[in-house]
Amino acid sequence: MSLIKANDLTNVTGGIPTVKGQKLIPTAWVNFNGTGTVAIRDSENVSSIADNSTGDYSVNFISSLANTTYCVLGVNTSTESNNATCMPSSYSTSNIRVNSRNGSGGLMDGSVLNVTVLGGQA
Repeated sequence: MSLIKANDLTNVTGGIPTVKGQKLIPTAWVNFNGTGTVAIRDSENVSSIADNSTGDYSVNFISSLANTTYCVLGVNTSTESNNATCMPSSYSTSNIRVNSRNGSGGLMDGSVLNVTVLGGQA
């Protein structure tokens, strides 16, 4: 049996190498500021964030996903509201639309939003 050791792996176009259909590592993730002019702090396989309206964002993927049955985890760690949430509202293979909500369930812009996507790339 052969043993391969490496300190860093990068796919041909940059970023984390993935295997088609791989579902064990995040397919995409982003940490972004959703207040004022939205801005990505850090990400993988995310090209941009669209600010659709108050508390309503689209996270656009660089590489499309294989289908729309992927798993999404959203986290809102904003200090603007207690018990704030970030959850998906609609799925497509090219983006995920997420809503940031305050503790009462109303839409709110969040200053620290995190979205992780698990599912195979196309």
